[in-house]
Amino acid sequence: MTSAWHRLGLRARLLLVGVLGVAVALAIGSLTLYGVLTLLSYRTLDESARATAADVAVLVDRGRLPDPIPVTGSQVVQVVDGRNRVVSASVNADRLTALLRPEELADALSGEHPEVPGSRVGLGAPLRVTARSAGPPDQLATVVVAQQVGDLEESQRILGLTLLATYPLLLLVLTLIAWRVIGAALGPVEALRSSAERISGAGQDAQLPVPPSDDEIHALAVTLNSMLERLSAARARQRSFVADAAHELRSPLTSMRTQLEIAERLGERTPVTEDLQAEVSRMSTLVEDLLVLARLDADTLPRGPAEPVALRPLLDDLARQPGARVPVSTDGVADVAVAGRPDDLRRVFTNLLDNAVRHAGTGVELAARCDGSAVHVTVSDDGAGIPAAERERVFGRFTRLDDARDRDAGGSGLGLAIVRELVRRSGGEVVLEDRPRGGLTARVVLPAALSEQP
Repeated sequence: MTSAWHRLGLRARLLLVGVLGVAVALAIGSLTLYGVLTLLSYRTLDESARATAADVAVLVDRGRLPDPIPVTGSQVVQVVDGRNRVVSASVNADRLTALLRPEELADALSGEHPEVPGSRVGLGAPLRVTARSAGPPDQLATVVVAQQVGDLEESQRILGLTLLATYPLLLLVLTLIAWRVIGAALGPVEALRSSAERISGAGQDAQLPVPPSDDEIHALAVTLNSMLERLSAARARQRSFVADAAHELRSPLTSMRTQLEIAERLGERTPVTEDLQAEVSRMSTLVEDLLVLARLDADTLPRGPAEPVALRPLLDDLARQPGARVPVSTDGVADVAVAGRPDDLRRVFTNLLDNAVRHAGTGVELAARCDGSAVHVTVSDDGAGIPAAERERVFGRFTRLDDARDRDAGGSGLGLAIVRELVRRSGGEVVLEDRPRGGLTARVVLPAALSEQP
């Protein structure tokens, strides 16, 4: 029950609570209305009967009781003696048989209002009876006044049916109104959510819309915008620090690389200098990657116009790079072209190819094909692969799995992060998949050049 409740949206939960509250309130109100109207109707009827009984009792007390007893409306009046014999009656009453039986008469004298069949006086509707004592103590009489309640009961029935019929309709109307009102009330919240999603998705420093109303949502929007400003400032400081640190490291690294190359040419090459040169090369690659990421984050990386780039020459050139640990095959590369920036594409496929070569067992395969308006480029290796649960995490910065840490002596954990950012900048996507024959495949989907589109 709790899980089902939480699966409902906020608007649905508010509506459900509101409708339940309204339904209970309407039910209580309808029952109260029905009860009050019924009580008032019977009270009015009984007051009229008591007034008639009082007038007839005065006539009995004065010994001036007429025969027949004059009445108004449809009231039935009898005056009976102590032995329940009819002394006098109205024209519409039975002059021979008392309307009430002795036990019913006793109940009526005690203040109750018994109902008796109207057939006792030739009527089709039931009668509600009121009685009171009259006359001197030695000749006590009882005034009995009966009134038809058929119309009253019919009115009650109609009222009950009306309430039952209008209850669901009224509840439906109120539900629709509540749905619109709740939706309007939550509109600013949805605007905040969608704006926040666009901001986080675009990586831009923007502000959330502030509703004009001076309420809690207004205060929430102002607070969130203040938080976004602080986060934006923190990101700017972080990007500035990374860029400044990378720039500052480039000069000493370049100097160290130059001195090591000079020492190698002078014949001073030793195992120590070889290791040092490898570490300097690794540090230089790391610094360049940090600079690229910093520029991507700040959107300051040169953004030239997209142009058709033929993939076969580019991938053939990358596959022929010297020093590869395993052979790289480009047999599956078709003559296709993508719309992109040559420098971005070269960096993307260089990073993917370097990663595949480091982890491959016996070789790496490159393939490219056009599928309508998109070009699919795959870089496959026959290494150990990456578990499906980890394939999204490896696109994070400085993320390296334990196996990669053991086998990869030079990776910085930034290559795949750069690949994803550059591919997104080109309007594509990159995913990691299982290689059919074992291993891992990196699939890059890029927009095809106009000449490749059907």
